[in-house]
Amino acid sequence: MNKNGSLYISLVALVASIAALALSLRGGSNSTVSVEETLKNNPKLVVEAMQNYEQIAREEALASAQKMLDDNIDAINNDPNTPVIGNPDGEIVLVEFFDFSCGYCHRLYPALKNIIAKNPNVKVLVKSLSFVSPVSGYAAKAALAAGEQGKYAEMYMALFEAKGPMTEESVDAAAQSLGLDMAKYKEDMNSAKINNIMASFSELAGKIQVNGVPTMILNGKLLQTIDENEIQRRINELD
Repeated sequence: MNKNGSLYISLVALVASIAALALSLRGGSNSTVSVEETLKNNPKLVVEAMQNYEQIAREEALASAQKMLDDNIDAINNDPNTPVIGNPDGEIVLVEFFDFSCGYCHRLYPALKNIIAKNPNVKVLVKSLSFVSPVSGYAAKAALAAGEQGKYAEMYMALFEAKGPMTEESVDAAAQSLGLDMAKYKEDMNSAKINNIMASFSELAGKIQVNGVPTMILNGKLLQTIDENEIQRRINELD
């Protein structure tokens, strides 16, 4: 039986229990009032049961999501191939799954940049995915190739701060503006190492059911916001 089926049965049982209780309060065991009539006359019972069902569903979903994070926490927080933005020795770990073509990721970027500037104790790990547009994979590989020359953070920022539509040409122009060895950059972009890193990010995202970007994980807990104040509040709670 799947989770939804189990919750549905729980809901039915709950409604029946509430109805039975209502029956006993109204007439005892000899009452001739039916469950159907009780529910019809007391629709609030159904509303309360549905609210309880939704709460149970939310709690089970959160518990399931947290278990997936816990089971994969080493790959989330300690993968040596994941680029670091901010203090690499920060005690608080903020992980971002993102796509360079993602509009919400671009909206998050200024907040994340400010968070890094204000919180030297925060280490930000960035894991690039590539499903939003055809150029996403090219940009992700380009940033990782820049990282092979010690300039991942600079490339990450250049791509998020670039004006106009992102194309392969604009990505290469950003790389060139950083003074990269372009021959090595192109070679690294197509290397097995970078392909394997990209595959590992995608595989991990699947394991923990990252269904959209940006997705952030703060010290092993899901952080569902792009609001700078809320991110800062959650960080403050950890200090």
